[in-house]
Amino acid sequence: MSSSNNSNSSNTHIESSHHNRRDDFSGIWVALITPFCDGREAAVDVPALQALASKLIKEGVTGLVVCGSTGEAAALSEEEQLQVLDAVLAVVAPNQVIMGLSGNHMGQVLHRLADIGQRRVAGVLVTPPYYIRPSQAGILHYFHEIAEASAVPVLLYNIPYRTGVNMDLPTLQQLAKHPNIVAIKDCGGNLQTTMQLITDGDIQVLTGEDHQLFTTLCLGGAGGILASAHLRPDLFVRLQALIIAGKLAQARIIFYRLLPVMQALFDEPNPAPLKAGLAASGLIQANLRAPMLPASTETTDKLLSKMAQLDLLQ
Repeated sequence: MSSSNNSNSSNTHIESSHHNRRDDFSGIWVALITPFCDGREAAVDVPALQALASKLIKEGVTGLVVCGSTGEAAALSEEEQLQVLDAVLAVVAPNQVIMGLSGNHMGQVLHRLADIGQRRVAGVLVTPPYYIRPSQAGILHYFHEIAEASAVPVLLYNIPYRTGVNMDLPTLQQLAKHPNIVAIKDCGGNLQTTMQLITDGDIQVLTGEDHQLFTTLCLGGAGGILASAHLRPDLFVRLQALIIAGKLAQARIIFYRLLPVMQALFDEPNPAPLKAGLAASGLIQANLRAPMLPASTETTDKLLSKMAQLDLLQ
C-alpha cells in the first residue's frame, strides 16, 4: 500500500512534534473492549483492561484501538475515555495504540483531540458527526479541521449504520490526499468504494467488518480493525501473513475456521457476546453499561461452542 502522500507532509509542525510518528497502519488491530466492574456504577476495571491489552500485544497483534464502538465509548464520559487510554498506555507502547474519537460539537471534538494528541498515540480514529447527518461538504470541512489540528495521524472511520451518514467515494478520495489522513476503517459496505480506495493508493484501507477480512486482504487492503481478533489473535496474524505470502488456500482454511466465531460474536449487539466469551475464558467480567445488556444464555452457549472448536486449531 502506497503511503507516499503520508510521508511528505507539508504540515511540518505536525511532523517535527512527533519523531516516532507511525506512517504504516497495516496489520491486525484489535478493537479493544472496555471491561467494567460489578456494581451499579460499572466502573472501568483497570487491572482487567491492562492484563487484556498486554496479552493481545504479546500474542502478536499490530496494536489496539481504544474507545471505539467495541470499547463502548458512547457510554464513557470524556474523563473515563482518557482514563482508559492512559491505562492502556501504561502497558502498551504509544505507537501501538489508536484512540477513537466521535462527536458532533466541533469545539468539544477539537478539545478532546488536543488531549489525545498530548499522549503521542499512533493515531486517532474519527467518525463523521453522528445523528446530525451533515452534507458531504460538511464532512469534508469537519475532517479537514481535525486533520489540520491533530498532532497525530488521522484514520477515517466510515460506519454509516452507526453515524447515519455515509462518506461518499469522492469525499473519501479528497480526504485521502491530506498528508495527515493516513488510513480508513472501512465499514461502508460498498465493495466498489473499497476497491477504488485500494487501487488509488492514497490511503491504507483497513476493514472494520470482521467477515470481510479475507476479501479485503486479497484485494490488497492493509489489514483490519477487528473485535473478533480478541479471540485467537494468533490466527488472525497468521491469516494475514499467509495472504501476503500468496498462500491463499491455507489462509482460506483459517478464515473459514474463524468465520463461525465471527458470526456468533454479532448475533446480539456488540460487544455483549464478545464480553461473554472473554468472561468464560476468565479474562474479564461480562458487564456492560446500560442500555446495553449481557448476551443471552443461548447466544453465549453458541459462541462458547464455536470457540471450543476453534481452540482445537493449532
